[in-house]
Amino acid sequence: MARTEVASTPSERSGADAADRLKRYTGPPVPPKRPPNPVLRFWRSGVGKKWVMAVSGIALLGFVFAHMVGNLKVYLGKTAINEYGEWLRTLGEHALPRTVLLWGVRLGLIAAFVLHIVAAAQLTRMNQRARPVKYQSQRDYVAANFASRTMRWTGVIVALFVIFHLMDLTWGNANPDFVRGDPFDNMIESFQRVPVAIAYIVANIALAIHIFHGAWSMFQSLGLNNPRWNHARRVFAAAFAIVIGLGNVSMPLLIVTGVVTK
Repeated sequence: MARTEVASTPSERSGADAADRLKRYTGPPVPPKRPPNPVLRFWRSGVGKKWVMAVSGIALLGFVFAHMVGNLKVYLGKTAINEYGEWLRTLGEHALPRTVLLWGVRLGLIAAFVLHIVAAAQLTRMNQRARPVKYQSQRDYVAANFASRTMRWTGVIVALFVIFHLMDLTWGNANPDFVRGDPFDNMIESFQRVPVAIAYIVANIALAIHIFHGAWSMFQSLGLNNPRWNHARRVFAAAFAIVIGLGNVSMPLLIVTGVVTK
């Protein structure tokens, strides 16, 4: 006669009873959660946030350069820069209503600006959670230069400056002599005020510092980090930052000193 196998030791019987109790009280196994949307999963990762910062940064760098080139027409006189401003408002007018394309570009830039700031803030928090204890010894700042160490503060200065710049030369709230559709006179009237000129100069120096590190690091964020290219990356970042800094600082400086007038 065959014998039925039973748990022969107290430990085996105890383990079986514990398993039965666990099954009764917890119910059936819970299926694993489905992985989030690939786009959302990419956004939540550190690599994804760096990519978002790099791509949005490229868009913003392109805008900063084009914006500077357009504003430099102030040196060509009132007619040149006012016609440039009107051209922006009528861009694509034969196919689209007036200012529609301009507003499309503005909305794209706003989206890039917001994504850049949000990704930077969240990436900072991720880094802080990964390293909750600050460095206990003096850091080696050979790799982390002044631009990278002040990235957060220059970013804040630039963000506040953008708001003031819009209020000053786009909306007119901060410029008592603002005339819609007359960028030449608006720039002259604005930059002739010494505190405003100083604010523009300081903000654009901060922008140039921010651009230097951003232009340098965006290649690394995109995975283009070959040591053979490091010198070229640094030259590009420095040259781009210097051009933007000198071009933008020259306008308030030359207007407040009376070199450029109506």
